[in-house]
Amino acid sequence: MILEKSFYSQNTLKVAQELLGCFLVRKKGKKIIRTMITETEAYRGFDDTASHASRGKTKRNELMFGEAGHAYTYLVYGMHWMLNIVTEEKDFPAAVLIRGANILDEKGEIVRKLDGPAKLTKFFGINGELNGIDITQQEILWVEKGNISKRKILKSKRVGVDYAKHSKEWKWNFKLINN
Repeated sequence: MILEKSFYSQNTLKVAQELLGCFLVRKKGKKIIRTMITETEAYRGFDDTASHASRGKTKRNELMFGEAGHAYTYLVYGMHWMLNIVTEEKDFPAAVLIRGANILDEKGEIVRKLDGPAKLTKFFGINGELNGIDITQQEILWVEKGNISKRKILKSKRVGVDYAKHSKEWKWNFKLINN
C-alpha cells in the first residue's frame, strides 16, 4: 500500500519514525528498485537552526513550505544529492531526510546496506530532476507501508549539524535497531 498525503501531513517527528521499516521504491524504465528505510532525520519549523528553512523561504527551500508528500532534493558539497519528503501543512517548513535503507532478498534478509543519504540517492539515481515530484502517485518514486514496532527505534542527535546552536542537541535522528 502506497503512503498517502494524509500520512505525510502529520507531525514530522511522527512521520520520521513511522517511515522506518517502510519501503522506498523507485521505477526506472521497466525496472522497480525497492529498499527498506532504516534511518531518517526530522527537520521542522523556523526554530530548527539545522533546517534550510530556519531563515525563511528561499528559492532553494521553497518546497519545504509546500504540500506534504513531495520530494525535496538538493545537492551538498557540490557532489551528493539528498532526498527529503515534505511533511505537515502547507506554509510550515518541515521535511524528513531519508538517511539509510537496506536492500533485501526475497526472504527479507539484508543483501546490502545503504548506510548514508548519499549512498541511498546514488543507488536510486535520485538527483535534482526529482525535486518536487509527488511521491504519493506511484509513478517514479514512492513509499510503501511497512510494519516495525517503535520498540526497535533508536533516537539520537542528527548527523552533521554541530553549527545548529540549540537544535544541534535535538534527538531527531531515528534508526531501526539491529539494521
